[in-house]
Amino acid sequence: MIKIIINGKQIKVQPDTTILDAARRNDIYIPTICDDPRLEPYGGCRLCLVQIKGMPRLVSACTTPVTEGMEVETTNDQIERQRRTIVELLLSDHPNDCMVCEKAGDCTLQELAYFYDLRANRFYGERRQYTKKDLNPFIQRDMEKCILCGKCVRVCEEVQGVGAIDISSRGFTAKVTPPFEKDLDCEFCGQCVSLCPTGALMGKEALGRGRQKDVRKVETICPYCGCGCNLTLHVNRDEVVSVSSRPDTVNEGWLCVKGRFGYNFIKSPDRLKTPLIKKDGVFVEASWDEAFQYVADRLIAIKEKNGPDAIAGLSSARCTNEENYLFQKFIRAGIGTNNVDHCARY
Repeated sequence: MIKIIINGKQIKVQPDTTILDAARRNDIYIPTICDDPRLEPYGGCRLCLVQIKGMPRLVSACTTPVTEGMEVETTNDQIERQRRTIVELLLSDHPNDCMVCEKAGDCTLQELAYFYDLRANRFYGERRQYTKKDLNPFIQRDMEKCILCGKCVRVCEEVQGVGAIDISSRGFTAKVTPPFEKDLDCEFCGQCVSLCPTGALMGKEALGRGRQKDVRKVETICPYCGCGCNLTLHVNRDEVVSVSSRPDTVNEGWLCVKGRFGYNFIKSPDRLKTPLIKKDGVFVEASWDEAFQYVADRLIAIKEKNGPDAIAGLSSARCTNEENYLFQKFIRAGIGTNNVDHCARY
């Protein structure tokens, strides 16, 4: 551990820590847009500029490692002037449509504008305009709201290893785009949506179905496989309007296309909500106790009449490892047969 001083407070941190990480771990606020603790440092937005004693210029906290005895100042008049100017520049060609933006109330850029009380913009002028609409089935891409923080590009490359998008062109014409500016065609995991700090990337199913003030969040577990990923259901008017995941969970906030976008089955009229037992050739609803008793009675009858090897068990990839272990234990020890398999042959 090494000792550094931030805003007059002495703290101990690991040698390979950045100033931004050291500040976060000690509840010292430094604004940033392009940084995420789960991604490699980028240093793109420059909002995390700090003053280091003995250095003639401000440096970015997210890319500067700590050193023994370093003295850091995270806020003063010079730093705040530069941060305010950076936010003004980001807003200078940004659409002024917060009133109808889907991200209102959950937008990092909006929060920074509020924090710095930006009611007018000295640099407002020509605005980037992209009339082309992406026809992919899951993700709404509004590049006029993109601030080129690079989070979407980096998560696609660093976490997913897909590289479906990148920043093309330079200067005022720079934009995030798939190859050759075609429609987005990827795994549609939605990691880019989860990290976007503005309304540039949104799930299409969530559009027009409620903003942050309308949403109630419910924690649950993804039902699609045995990984046990955490899901946060965003519920409005008793309907799931979108799905996210918290970074402090077993899956670190990352989801696949099914977990993030495959929630429409919840309201499907074909969804089974109770067990069904066939009586006189027709399936009728039954309670769980009735279903369990029926299965137990049939298994006992078959085993007594034809022996345990007349029974086989097929397990599911949607179950956890523990549930699959118990299932094969039930088949082998309870029924007495080794006729057990798994749908994915794991």
